[in-house]
Amino acid sequence: MCSKPVIIIGNGGHARVLVDILSMQKREIIGYTAPNEENNPYNITYLGGDEEILKYDPQEIELVNALGSVSDTKLRANIFNIFKSKDYTFSTIIHPSAIISDTVILGEGVQVMAGVVIQPFAKIGDNTIVNTSTSIDHDCFIDKHCHIAPGCVLSGGIKIGESTHIGTGAKIIQNISIGKNVLVGAGSLVLRDIGDNKKIYGSPAKEVSK
Repeated sequence: MCSKPVIIIGNGGHARVLVDILSMQKREIIGYTAPNEENNPYNITYLGGDEEILKYDPQEIELVNALGSVSDTKLRANIFNIFKSKDYTFSTIIHPSAIISDTVILGEGVQVMAGVVIQPFAKIGDNTIVNTSTSIDHDCFIDKHCHIAPGCVLSGGIKIGESTHIGTGAKIIQNISIGKNVLVGAGSLVLRDIGDNKKIYGSPAKEVSK
């Protein structure tokens, strides 16, 4: 477990969940950045805007990307890419209740929330959120900057492209491929491959207008 102190980027609901995990792990939190100072139930120090991070040596701290994504992962991806270009490292955060096979590969800055199960030989790309009580079965590949929302069920051998959002409670059958920049609506049942830049919803899921 990394012992470097962390700076949290953002102060919304997703940040609260991450702070809770960091507190369990006894990680030192320097403070949080946001456009404006906001109510913080954990009494974490407000540092200022994201530019305040540049005052800290990239070798001495890690960053926590606490921007969630309801449907669009672009802002979260932009934050990650900006600070990676300046040699900062993002902390990979795993809730202690998560069950993850030793053969799973997690990228930098991946966040795995409470009750998640990730089965053998799955690979999760950089800066991806695997949210509460999601199940990812064997040999799945999830690219970077994705959000797998709470309660999703992914069967074996699924491939999900970069910057795709899988909505709360969605279910995807085995060996399905989903492209990049896709929005899968909450509660959807995905039974066929989906191309890039689509918005799908329903049971079974069908493309809907954007």
